[in-house]
Amino acid sequence: MTDTTQPVIPPALRALMAEVGPRWRESATSNVELMVERFSEVLAQAPDDGARVQMGLAYGDHPRQQLDTFRPAEDGLRRSAVVFVHGGAFTSGDRNRTPQIYTNVSRYFARHGVVGVNAGYRLATDAPYPEGSRDVAAAVRWVRDHADDLGVDPQQIFLMGHSAGGAHVASYAYDRRLQPPEGHGLAGLIVVSGRVRADNEPENHNAGKVQVYYGSDLSRFDDVSSVSHVDADSLPTFVAWSEFENPLIDVHCAELVHRLAAAKRRAPPVMVLEGHNHTSIIGHINTAEDDLGRALLRFVASPR
Repeated sequence: MTDTTQPVIPPALRALMAEVGPRWRESATSNVELMVERFSEVLAQAPDDGARVQMGLAYGDHPRQQLDTFRPAEDGLRRSAVVFVHGGAFTSGDRNRTPQIYTNVSRYFARHGVVGVNAGYRLATDAPYPEGSRDVAAAVRWVRDHADDLGVDPQQIFLMGHSAGGAHVASYAYDRRLQPPEGHGLAGLIVVSGRVRADNEPENHNAGKVQVYYGSDLSRFDDVSSVSHVDADSLPTFVAWSEFENPLIDVHCAELVHRLAAAKRRAPPVMVLEGHNHTSIIGHINTAEDDLGRALLRFVASPR
């Protein structure tokens, strides 16, 4: 599907994606930087969406415990909210990596009547496991506490995470040890290219960064992996990944789909984006290519 109101991914960028995709894993770190730069250029052409934006709202005492809110035009409605959590291999990244990324995700939701929240969190060097998920819990609690001001239905709060952010949101959503006594308080979960299994396999070029967050005791890796805590009562989940992924992320996402399907006796909604890579799967949101965005909006409207 094409959204004619938004900037088109230019043919030159499509060609670049096709060129670097098959060799993505050979230079994943530099390829991420390249895609961030090029998609920032595209997203800079997006028209002003009229969202009411508030930046740098603190949900905790640490400088990285801040979030930005993107609200649709005032109309008195109580709306769903999607809290987005960025990636960065646990040890880096920022909720505003550029002025366009990752605000493009929240701007997209606001354009379509959903309150977008772009949340940061403490990095592994300051806050090892499970502190990333505890920051997610605090951000969700902040949104619930400010639901009246934001025009949010507190029963319709969704979490969305990419890459390491996918690990943090999924651990909070599935692992009851990381939730408050009253439960996770979520209507659904969106995992996009999430490292939902802790691993230090040789092909994972970020294995050392995984260990900075989860520690060096490999015997704990299964227990701290979010996929290990899926059961029949797990919340509705949408899972997406790209054709060209950072090593093992597609494998881990497929495992998550299998575990959800086996536990719930019904496959969750899934999308694999052909031609996309680990970064473009997020970077293209709020461009004219609207397939993933529309699928996310359907899930928020009717999670299953």
